[in-house]
Amino acid sequence: MARVRHSLSHVGWKERKAVAADLRLIYRAATEDEAAQALSAFESKWDRKYPSISKSWRTHWPEPIAFLKFPAEIRKAIYYTTNAIESVNRSLRKISKNRGVFPHQEALLKLYYWLWNE
Repeated sequence: MARVRHSLSHVGWKERKAVAADLRLIYRAATEDEAAQALSAFESKWDRKYPSISKSWRTHWPEPIAFLKFPAEIRKAIYYTTNAIESVNRSLRKISKNRGVFPHQEALLKLYYWLWNE
C-alpha cells in the first residue's frame, strides 16, 4: 500500500520492521473497528517518535478502510495486483523521463507502443 510506504519513509532502518509489523495490523484488520483499534494501539506505541505517521493515517482514513469492504482473499489479490501495476508504471516513467519533452501526448504514446513492441 502506498500509505505504508509513505509511513515507512519517516522511519529509520533499525525500527522499520517493527513499525511495518504494527502498520500491518491496521491494514490487515478484518473490520473497520479492529483497524481503528490497531491504529490507536499504533499511536500509543509510536506517536512520541513518529507523530506524522498516525496523523497521515487519520487524515487519509477512508482510503485504507475502503479495502476492508472486500473479503480477505480479494484484498490479497488487490495488493499483489497493485505491485504489478506499480512495476509497469515505474518502467513507463523510466522510458519517458530519459526522453525529455514531448511535443504532444500522442508522441509519448507512440514511443511506448514502439518500445514495448520491439
